[in-house]
Amino acid sequence: MIYNTNVKQLILPEYGRNIQNMVDYCLTIEQRDERNRCAHAIIGVMGNMFPHLRDINDFKHILWDHLAIMSDFKLDVDYPYEIIKKENLYSHPQVIPYGNTKMRYKHYGQTLERLINEAASMEEGEEKEALILLTANQMKKSFLTWNKDSVDDEKILSDLAELSRGKIIRYVDTVKLADSNLLIDFSNKNSRNNKNNKKNHQRK
Repeated sequence: MIYNTNVKQLILPEYGRNIQNMVDYCLTIEQRDERNRCAHAIIGVMGNMFPHLRDINDFKHILWDHLAIMSDFKLDVDYPYEIIKKENLYSHPQVIPYGNTKMRYKHYGQTLERLINEAASMEEGEEKEALILLTANQMKKSFLTWNKDSVDDEKILSDLAELSRGKIIRYVDTVKLADSNLLIDFSNKNSRNNKNNKKNHQRK
């Protein structure tokens, strides 16, 4: 009996030893036409192993890539697709740097800080006052997400003045925030609507 520990390691174990043996045999065929026929036969068997994946885009392309990989890129046949290059197979993906934007209060998030900066840079007028009120209420709603028990309006307005670097401090005394219960009810209503819309979409 031959144990798997005594034979070479499978390159793509999901296809099993028999498929690897077929690929190894295909490498020994000298006639190109016959080698091409053998390669297409192997692709057919590989595809039958995963019928549930046939609807995936480029499924056949993936199979031919796998055939090339299992042959260690030594199988010389007429590939119907451009095969992945060996040097790209083991290359690491590009590192995505973490965002390094500093936030004074993370529970408000970057979007609110940008809104505050936008409001601070606007010209005086009703539009600026409306944006400040909208931003302050959104800050309160965000605060309630983390602490549903209580929220101090003075704390919200103080943070608003601080995050604007004092540029809108003159508006703080005139801003009247919405009641906490109204903000919580509004958030809960939106959450229920989103869930219902998702369910209705899934039924369609």
